[in-house]
Amino acid sequence: MISPSAFFQRYPQEALFFLVASFINSAGSAFMWPLTTMYVHTILQRSMTEAGFVLMVQSLAGIAGQFVGGSLFHRLGAKRLIVGALLFQGLIQLSIPFIGSWPVYLVLMTCLGFTFNLSFPAIQAFIGFRWKEQRRELFNIVYVGNNLGMAIGTSLAGVIATFSFQLTFLFNSTSTLLFALFFFLFMKNISHQELVGDQAKENRRQGEAKNTFALLLRYQLYLFMALGAACIFFSNMVWNTGVAPYITTQGMPLSAFSWLWTINGIIIFAGQPITSWIKRILQQNLSAQLVASAVAYALGFGFMLMYHGSYFAFVAGMIITTFGEMLISPTIPTFITEKTGENAPFYLGVVGAITAVGRLLGPLAMGYMYDHGGVQPTLLLASLVSLASVFLCLLHAYVQREKRVSATKAG
Repeated sequence: MISPSAFFQRYPQEALFFLVASFINSAGSAFMWPLTTMYVHTILQRSMTEAGFVLMVQSLAGIAGQFVGGSLFHRLGAKRLIVGALLFQGLIQLSIPFIGSWPVYLVLMTCLGFTFNLSFPAIQAFIGFRWKEQRRELFNIVYVGNNLGMAIGTSLAGVIATFSFQLTFLFNSTSTLLFALFFFLFMKNISHQELVGDQAKENRRQGEAKNTFALLLRYQLYLFMALGAACIFFSNMVWNTGVAPYITTQGMPLSAFSWLWTINGIIIFAGQPITSWIKRILQQNLSAQLVASAVAYALGFGFMLMYHGSYFAFVAGMIITTFGEMLISPTIPTFITEKTGENAPFYLGVVGAITAVGRLLGPLAMGYMYDHGGVQPTLLLASLVSLASVFLCLLHAYVQREKRVSATKAG
């Protein structure tokens, strides 16, 4: 286990500043997102169906935001795109509590879903470009730190919301605007060209940079991986749409469900040595890590399907699937930034948009299955879709192996 002093010496000072800023922003984001349904229902006096509609529209806007953000990275430049998206996002968050009109609120939340995701592929690309030698470690640290920030922010949001929803929006917008200010100052003396490198400039000067359609045709790089991840995120929706209502109908307190997410947070931190060991066993092969992640999800949901009569099954399932989460979350941006070079922002946006479809469709499908059969059909669906993700990740690994073999023969 690395000591704190060694940790601070291991990474550039600017990377440490970024990690702190990212942590604060993730904690601030948690003040709003978990409370959206409650705000719509209790403050705006709308139905739960309308609250669900807000979340669906946000997800749709987020899919567009991911794709557009990745496409605009080189056209606007990293600084303009990231700072601009965060600035608009923060201003929207700040204005929401002063809006009493339902149509206006819906428009603002749609814009918020778009701008929130607009900066996401750009920030991931920034990490990959700025700290190339250490991006594998930093993607993992950002993932762990953001989870810590979300856990802290969520726990505080509920307490603060009991006093004032306006304060939760204020904390939310303040953290976003501070993150925008951080990037504005941080990238003040970093040109876009310095960030992406001289080779990108040379490629563009010679007209070698591909257009959007040509980039999309390179499906071997992203498609199977993105579809596999979309299946995983689809299956993961079973926690809120299947497991949560089942636990309450079995007479267990709501805290029993909350405890599962406490376990998730504990494993993300305490399980890092185990995850590192798994990665060493897999020889740091990113494609193999994706396959291992899909297998973990399939095993976790399958175990829950077989033994769902016991609460222990959900505890064990959460532990197993959390290791799957720890393997896939940092691996996708790492793979994209390592394999696609200057086009990484575009592919990060495409993969983000595809995986977001899984998050969008998951609650609808799981809700339908639960309404028509209870928890068993939802767990069966989650298990089957997770198995599909294993196949897709294996296909991705095979394609990447074939490409390496072809490159070796050509050399």
